[in-house]
Amino acid sequence: MKLSRRRFLLSATAVAGAMVVGWGALPPRQRVRGKLPLPVSGGAVPLNGWVAIAPDNTVSVVMARSEMGQGVHTALPMLLAEELDVPLAQVKLVQAPNDKIYGNVSILVDSLPFHPDEEGRGKRLAGWLVSKVGRELGINMTGGSSSVKDLWLPMREAGATARALLIEAAAREWKVKPAECFTEAGFVAHPNGKRAAYGALVAAAAGMTPGTVRLKSVGQFRLIGTAAPRLDTPSKVNGSARFGLDARPEGMLYAAVKMSPVIGGAVASVDTAAVLKMPGVARVVDFSSALAEKTGASAGLAVVAAHYWQAKQAAAALPVTWNEGAHGKLSSEGVFKQFAQQLDDEDGHAYYTLGEVDDVAQAAGAVKTLKAEYRAPFLAHAALEPLNCTAQVKDGKVRLWVSTQAPGLAIDAAAKVAGVSAADVTLEVGMLGGGFGRRLETDFIAQAVAVAKECNGAPVQMIWSREDDTTHDVYRPAALARFAASLDAAGNIAAWDSKSVSGAIGHQFFKRNLGLPGAGPDKTTAEGAFDMQYEIPNQRVRHVTADSAVPIGYFRSVGHSHNAFFKESFIDELAHAVGQSGASFRRGLLHRHPRHLAVLNAAVDKAGQPPPGRAHGVALHQSFGTIVAQVAEVSVQDKQIIVHRVVCAVDCGIAVNPGIISQQVESAVVFGLSAALRGEITIKDGKVEQSNFHQYEVLRMPQAPKVETIIMLSAEPPEGMGEPAVPPVAPAVANAVFTLTGQRLRSLPLRLA
Repeated sequence: MKLSRRRFLLSATAVAGAMVVGWGALPPRQRVRGKLPLPVSGGAVPLNGWVAIAPDNTVSVVMARSEMGQGVHTALPMLLAEELDVPLAQVKLVQAPNDKIYGNVSILVDSLPFHPDEEGRGKRLAGWLVSKVGRELGINMTGGSSSVKDLWLPMREAGATARALLIEAAAREWKVKPAECFTEAGFVAHPNGKRAAYGALVAAAAGMTPGTVRLKSVGQFRLIGTAAPRLDTPSKVNGSARFGLDARPEGMLYAAVKMSPVIGGAVASVDTAAVLKMPGVARVVDFSSALAEKTGASAGLAVVAAHYWQAKQAAAALPVTWNEGAHGKLSSEGVFKQFAQQLDDEDGHAYYTLGEVDDVAQAAGAVKTLKAEYRAPFLAHAALEPLNCTAQVKDGKVRLWVSTQAPGLAIDAAAKVAGVSAADVTLEVGMLGGGFGRRLETDFIAQAVAVAKECNGAPVQMIWSREDDTTHDVYRPAALARFAASLDAAGNIAAWDSKSVSGAIGHQFFKRNLGLPGAGPDKTTAEGAFDMQYEIPNQRVRHVTADSAVPIGYFRSVGHSHNAFFKESFIDELAHAVGQSGASFRRGLLHRHPRHLAVLNAAVDKAGQPPPGRAHGVALHQSFGTIVAQVAEVSVQDKQIIVHRVVCAVDCGIAVNPGIISQQVESAVVFGLSAALRGEITIKDGKVEQSNFHQYEVLRMPQAPKVETIIMLSAEPPEGMGEPAVPPVAPAVANAVFTLTGQRLRSLPLRLA
């Protein structure tokens, strides 16, 4: 493998980090003991930054990740409860304070653009350095399928440390050796019959230093690996669960927004006189100037009223003249025309190079060459709960009630807009009615704070309508990709060359939310393309970054969501060219990847043979550390693609909660099928053409296939699970459609001619 400039720079950065005033030689920041007090009540005594125990034996577990349906409010407490030896039903959750120990380190390490098969000192140094930086930054984010992976050790260490303290306290009281004591179901016990509840020991334990702290081995797990019932289910069933829209502070007003219909447009003029006379309307706020230089929020206005319907009706009636700016002629056709030109003219950044690929047709042994071009559209997040934020600015303080994936970024954005310090911002994080990356952004939070500043201390709940949400999203990037590969006489791939073009999410995200310039390679543009495990002797994977006038953001499975479709579809084209099935062809490319091969075989074996009139399509893809193989069972009726069944095998390391994993697979398949069969955001004259679900369709319940999940046994540390089952869906379906019809669908969404 050639040492690219990227790898050289990463390695040099890691070495340089070790020389900066000795910082690199210091041990990594610990993630068990925080500096801020825990928000506990009822006499609960904290034992570290993750757990507190009350006299009644209730265990408060600090929750540092947002619950948006993915099950982290169950899976994460399971980690701590396992090591602490307490029943999950004894646990209650409290929101994490804004402390660095709760920062997400794994999401930063995973952003490094290294191939999974790559080894070497440069990769280790880069990972070590970024991990240290991540601990110092302490940015709390829920995304990248990283929650369980990131907190696998910290929360277990916190539970094991607390358990050791409780044992120490009991041993001193009973005047026995700590090694003689054991724990079970919230009690410390001794073979002599003595037994004490954690709640009776916690006060003494809090002032002690733990003895030996040992984590359990996999064979000792009692809770981890079970399909424990979700802790959030009862509240969602009985209606007591608190989402962002459920905030009801006293004296709350409502705000509805009106933003430029043209991307990047601004307010030219507005006449508020008539609207201010409408029932319930309190004021009209132009939040454009307050946000222009401080956040990435869209320019526009908000109408504040006593009730949301009053605010919404008044906002719709508000006469505004817009300055369209530079993007009044922007169109989807123009975007893809620009993409094609860039692929013609630019070499792009080589994310991965192996062997020689200057000309695939000239590769050793090459006898046949195939080429193909694929495209994917912009996509909206379309979360069930529209964007909303409740904010109060009063007496130099800010209070926020908001469903967010990034509490720290939300606090920083609110502080900037209100002109206060981050310490003067308090935040209550509600459950998220869907996130998918959209609630990593802070634009709607900045808008709400700007509006609340003008409301004399009253709390204001700002709600985007579904139309606002769809037409002012930060979209999954559109992309165009070209592939070329040569085959030898034995039907093996001799060489593989791909080049794609799209906007870079990181370039926009960092500027919008962190005030940092976006520059350099962005892994998300090429993930799923450069990091495949197929054993091809000569490979080159490049990407060209386009300046995107369309706002783009992180989306469920990010670059994998389209790159898997491109890559797995082209693999099937090559399989067909040599007369092999998709499964057989892939097996021949996985001799040194037994885990991938096992996952593929498990899915194919479970799927069996399709019934008459249906066909199977196969796809294999690794993302966020998890290997997924899918077999889609498809039929075509009146040119409509119908997906009847999807068999999905996953290797995600240790299955912390198999029930939640199955739920996430089912969710991901439906999400991925919505995008594959229906999802498309188009732009004309600078405006997004879709406004609601009648134009931006999602899969309906009668259209949902039967989903069968196979979880591979593993003793490896857990990897991501919220996103990895999304990417293989589209290519599996497209490959089945080809078998049925002979039509090779190379564009998303999938439509038959």
